[in-house]
Amino acid sequence: MSRELDHAAELISAAGALLVCAGAGMGVDSGLPDFRGDHGFWRAYPPYARLGLRFAELADPAHFAADPELAWGFYGHRLDLYRRTVPHAGFTVLREWGAALPGGVQVFTSNVDGQFQRAGFPAVAEVHGSIHHLQCFAGCHDGSWPIGEMSVSVDAATMRAVPPLPTCPRCGGLARPNILMFGDLDWVPGRSQRQLVALREWRRDRQNVVVVEIGAGLAVPTVRRQAELASAATGALIRINPREPQVRHGRGVPLALGALDALAQLDARLQQQRPRR
Repeated sequence: MSRELDHAAELISAAGALLVCAGAGMGVDSGLPDFRGDHGFWRAYPPYARLGLRFAELADPAHFAADPELAWGFYGHRLDLYRRTVPHAGFTVLREWGAALPGGVQVFTSNVDGQFQRAGFPAVAEVHGSIHHLQCFAGCHDGSWPIGEMSVSVDAATMRAVPPLPTCPRCGGLARPNILMFGDLDWVPGRSQRQLVALREWRRDRQNVVVVEIGAGLAVPTVRRQAELASAATGALIRINPREPQVRHGRGVPLALGALDALAQLDARLQQQRPRR
């Protein structure tokens, strides 16, 4: 592992710009659940274990029509959790690395929690949307809007939301999170698409981009694909994943560590490389 860490630190020290590609594993060290498998989800949410409801079943937009209190119970609890969560120190490490590079730093993430924005990153592409933005469930218009300070009360025993529920300011009907859910044909992707266009434009003008992929598993490989595509020409990929760190030969550096542990060890090596004043 020491050799892999040394190699990864060398890539970062020679980088012109940094692209961070992050999945759910990025938030684990902040105390967020990664919902790994049904049992992992149920450990985080015991009421759903008693009901036998899986993550994929709850993250279904059909519930907003059939049982909006159930739907908003799930997302309202997550909204409150994400608002209360403080990003771990690894976020600061990444932001400071990027700030020191001529090409800066950008983020591509499947996470909907807004942790990168809270940690002060200037540009984040949220490929699956954000829990901090809403859209009209009925589709009266094709826009989205920030949820602001609005909160959703949730009964902790039943995990059901207590009305009033969020509503659309235009038609007064039910609002839903601007998140790509399972089997979702009505997600309004405009905000995420604009972020992705900005990321592509940034990438086009940057040289020697090093990709740091963190906590992105194989079950939903969106983030891993982005990281591999972005580093395909150079092999400058650092894959941080304690369970699934494998990379193709010559196409990156695997680090079988958690996010905070890996970033702290890499930062220590980079600090040693910097000349003392």
